Amino acid sequence: MPPLDRISPLLERFRVRTRLFHSGPLCGVTTLAAEPGRGFLHVLREGEMTVTHVGSSGRLEHVEVEDPSLLLYPRPLEHAFHNAPVEDSDFACATLDFEGGSTHPLVRTLPPVIILPLDAVPSLRPALDLLFGEIDNVRCGRRVIADRLFEVVLIQLFRWMVDHTADLGLPPGLLPGLSDERLAPTIIAIHEEPGREWTLATMARHANMSRSAFAARFRDVVGQPPAEYVTDWRLTVAQERLRQGTSVAITAGELGYSSPSAFSRAFSQRLGRSPRAWVASAEAEEATV
Repeated sequence: MPPLDRISPLLERFRVRTRLFHSGPLCGVTTLAAEPGRGFLHVLREGEMTVTHVGSSGRLEHVEVEDPSLLLYPRPLEHAFHNAPVEDSDFACATLDFEGGSTHPLVRTLPPVIILPLDAVPSLRPALDLLFGEIDNVRCGRRVIADRLFEVVLIQLFRWMVDHTADLGLPPGLLPGLSDERLAPTIIAIHEEPGREWTLATMARHANMSRSAFAARFRDVVGQPPAEYVTDWRLTVAQERLRQGTSVAITAGELGYSSPSAFSRAFSQRLGRSPRAWVASAEAEEATV
């Protein structure tokens, strides 16, 4: 079997845009506020610092970062740097703007914070060398190139995560599903063709498994039944299509629903409002940002 591209179908449909906003030392305490649809990626190649954020317990956590590390905040979460990197440190920060905001599939599956020593992800070194080479040299196109290189770093990080979900201790979800050799072909096919008629039999056939074995494994690894995952993925795609201005009728047809009314019922049952009401609400939220 040829190697599977597990993340391109996700990132081609739901992009993540990176933007460099800081490089070099920081003064005093620097607080980064939580903003809807925005995450952060920080890279400390040299130096040390303390970062604080509210943990899952609701209490403020202090993390001492003493080794070169990468800090990923995929969801809006206020955090602050203390004892910031000094003058001779290599430190850079980028914002992450996820298309679809909280509905982005990778945002939903990742923990609130991931802190990784750079030694754990050696595949990042070439991209980081290029990134800091651009940051350190003020030349034409520096910011644009740095933005693109931060995106390369992020994609390589996602690639590493798919291969190391056990090391990260992730709960059942999308990334463990993509890392599972038996389930990955089916999940990738669903991502590429959400409008296909996905039955338990067709999904199990992609995995070369019996229906019962496939259903049990899917629930254990992904955390939900296969049919529910298909519905969630279709409605995730639907939200993006509606946000782009695609009509309800066209969206329903693209995603395999028998009629716009059938699509609207499924949408309303899962999201608590009709597609048109959801679009109006999304537009109002964007206008206030």
